[in-house]
Amino acid sequence: MAFMKEFREFAIKGSVVDLAVGVIIGAAFGRLVDSLVKDLIMPVIGRVFGGLDFSNWFIMLGAPPAGYNGPMTYDALTKAGVPLFAYGNFLTVTINFLILAFIIFLMVKQINRLKNQAPPAAAATPEDVVLLREIRDSLKR
Repeated sequence: MAFMKEFREFAIKGSVVDLAVGVIIGAAFGRLVDSLVKDLIMPVIGRVFGGLDFSNWFIMLGAPPAGYNGPMTYDALTKAGVPLFAYGNFLTVTINFLILAFIIFLMVKQINRLKNQAPPAAAATPEDVVLLREIRDSLKR
């Protein structure tokens, strides 16, 4: 029973819950960035470079099966079981990572900027309070 109590205390600690929330949000954020790159950025890059599609950049490491007459695309050849050196897919994942890292950098930079803001300056002491303090100090002498 002591083991279960210790485990329960560990599992409900704030840092463990924060970590779980971070992992879940990170996974969702990763999918968001993946979609951003795949559906928005890569088509624009492809259009600029004349129909360039990184996903179909690969080198076949083996021949397609005998009698294969399907398209010579990454998806079709992968489904057919052809070993591929898919450097275009790796390039897409690398771009995803760089964009994700840049966005996280901007977020952390913004959070640090907000944390390091100087507290607002104290309001100026009213004149009558300053005068009363001077009178008090002179009476003490």
